[in-house]
Amino acid sequence: MALLVVQLFFGLFPLFGKRAFPHFAASAVAGWRITFGATVLGALALVLHGRKALLARADVPRVLLCGLLGVVLNMALFLEGLQRSTAVNSALLLPLIPVFTAIVAVVLREERFDRVRALGMTVAFAGASLILFGKTGGLDAGHTVGNLLIVANEICYAIYLVIARPLLKRYPPLVLTAWVFLSSVWGIPFLFGSDAPPLPADAPASAWWAILYIVVFPTIFTYLLNAFALARVSASTTAAFIFIQPMITVVGALVWLGEGLPENFLVATLLTFGGVWIVARRPAVRPLAPVAKPD
Repeated sequence: MALLVVQLFFGLFPLFGKRAFPHFAASAVAGWRITFGATVLGALALVLHGRKALLARADVPRVLLCGLLGVVLNMALFLEGLQRSTAVNSALLLPLIPVFTAIVAVVLREERFDRVRALGMTVAFAGASLILFGKTGGLDAGHTVGNLLIVANEICYAIYLVIARPLLKRYPPLVLTAWVFLSSVWGIPFLFGSDAPPLPADAPASAWWAILYIVVFPTIFTYLLNAFALARVSASTTAAFIFIQPMITVVGALVWLGEGLPENFLVATLLTFGGVWIVARRPAVRPLAPVAKPD
């Protein structure tokens, strides 16, 4: 259920992002996300967990890497790509995340290859591919730079999902998420540059409402819910639910932004949900080697 809510919040993210972009630079939106995420999550972790929220010295390097890949690069690359592409394009490229995550998990020896789960991934990816490679998919050359930035974002996010999971064996989801955001605050001055003013004078109320949605729902709530889920299911299962996002984004883009509906949408939806169901019912094979616990 947590993962389904995450997909809803993230699925609507590109729609609100498109509403904010005429007045906010992509880097400024990323800056606001990190600012609010670090402030709110850091305060909550301190209040609810106190001294238990302290980070072990041995985990600092991994947390810093999680902050770089899962927050700074993840947010900046996605928003820059979304600004240069379309909401539908961003949704069509999402099925690559579970593929990248499964590959990273196997390469880093966090999970073993499993044929049934691979079948579920294939079914879900086939459904998403009907949209991705359909004639009305919209992956035209004019958006190549934006699409490549989104793919780079997905690679960073896939690595983050895998390397963050061992930390959830030692820290509550709120504590880890707070530290991941706090370790990313160094990027705020770079994101709030001269070409990305954090408070644009001409931004209307609708743009600020879009920013409010972005910093609350697909930032604070989704990172918390994702961490909650990662503590209970595998990284590849968490990533598999991302196959649901394109359906949410495409429908939203059709209704709110007036973008066209891809062909074979119903068949693609059935295949996507069917593949996710197969993956969710089949637990991931345990890691090849136990994760060492710091002293």
